[in-house]
Amino acid sequence: MTNEHTYCVIMAGGVGSRFWPMSRSAYPKQFLDFLGLGRTLLQQTYDRFLSICPPENILVVTNANYAAIVQEQLPALKPSQILSEPSRRNTAPCVAYANHVIAKRDPKALMIVAPSDHLVMKEEAFKETIDLALQQAASTDCLVTLGIMPNRPDTGYGYIQFDDAAGTSHPRVKPVKAFTEKPDHGTAVRFLESGEFLWNAGIFVWSLASIRKAYRDHLPEMEQRFSAGAASFGTPEEVDFIASTYDSCENVSIDYGIMEKARNVFTVVSDFGWSDLGTWGSLYTHLPKDDHGNAAIGHEVKLYDCARNVIHAHDGRLMVLQGLEDHIVVSTKDALLVCRIQDEQRIKQFVNDLTAESGDRYV
Repeated sequence: MTNEHTYCVIMAGGVGSRFWPMSRSAYPKQFLDFLGLGRTLLQQTYDRFLSICPPENILVVTNANYAAIVQEQLPALKPSQILSEPSRRNTAPCVAYANHVIAKRDPKALMIVAPSDHLVMKEEAFKETIDLALQQAASTDCLVTLGIMPNRPDTGYGYIQFDDAAGTSHPRVKPVKAFTEKPDHGTAVRFLESGEFLWNAGIFVWSLASIRKAYRDHLPEMEQRFSAGAASFGTPEEVDFIASTYDSCENVSIDYGIMEKARNVFTVVSDFGWSDLGTWGSLYTHLPKDDHGNAAIGHEVKLYDCARNVIHAHDGRLMVLQGLEDHIVVSTKDALLVCRIQDEQRIKQFVNDLTAESGDRYV
C-alpha cells in the first residue's frame, strides 16, 4: 500500500562520462539499458518506486536538454512531474527545486531522493529499507541517508561513520557521526576493520518540513531564492522563474551543503544489492559471466582464449576477440573503446582529450 503523502524525487541530470563511449553528453547513462534487460536505468528506478508511492507523486529532475528523453522513456509522467534545470548546479539546487514544487502540493509530504542511475538487485530488501527510513523520517525531525554494508575496502565510494552505541527506535537505524569522502586504500581498510562505516548510497529520506528547515539553517540564500518564487510553482510562470534563478544558485552538492553540516542525520544500515554503477568495472561485478569470467552484452560476441573482460557490443555488430584478458571493450556506431580494467579511471581523461581535439563530436 502506497502512502499519498510519500513523494519520490529522481535525479536524472548527470552526464556519466566514465561510461563513454556508450554514455554521451546528449544521451547519458541513465537513459541506456546497460544490463540488457529491456529497461533503461531511469526506467528501472521509476519502476522501483511504483510500489512505494503513488505514480503521480514521482518527480524527475533533469537538465532541460534531457526533458524530452525523460518524457519518451516515462510516458506516464505528466509534464508537471518533469522538473527541467536550465543549467547544471549540482544536487543541492536540484533538491531545493523539488522541495518547493512538492510544498505547493503537500506540506505534509515525506520525500525520497534517489539517483536515476543506480543498480538495486534485491528489490524487496530495498522496499523494506525505504519503509524503515520513512518511519524514522515521519517520527523525528531528522534527515535519513541509506548506508550500504561494505564488503570490500572500496576507494570509489564515500563513507558514513555511525554511532553504534546510541539507541534508536530500530537496531538498523543509527545516528551519523561523520561523512568521509573517497578514502585511500589504507584508510578504507581501517574503516572496514572498525565496523563503524558504511558506503554512502546517496539515497535520502526526510519530511518536507525537516529538509526545508535544513536549507534555512545551512543554505539560507538558496532557500530564500526559491522561496521568492513560491507563487510561481505549479503555474506557467514556473519556467521563467527557474530560468532567472538557477544560475545564481551556489554550485554545491546536497551532501556537502546539507548532510555534512546537519546534526540530526541518521543512517539505515542497508543491504539490497546496491551499486552506483560508476564505472565499467563496477558494472562488470553485476553482469553474468562465462566460465572464464567474461561478461558480455550483445548477441554477436565470439570469444577465444579470453578471460575476465567486460564487453558491450551496443551497435549489434559481430565482435570477435582472441587472447584478451582484463579489458573493457565497448563498441558503438561511431566509436570503439579498448581499455584495461585497471586503467578505467583514465576514460574520463580520454573524454577530456577528445573534447579538446574534436569538440563534442564524439562525446
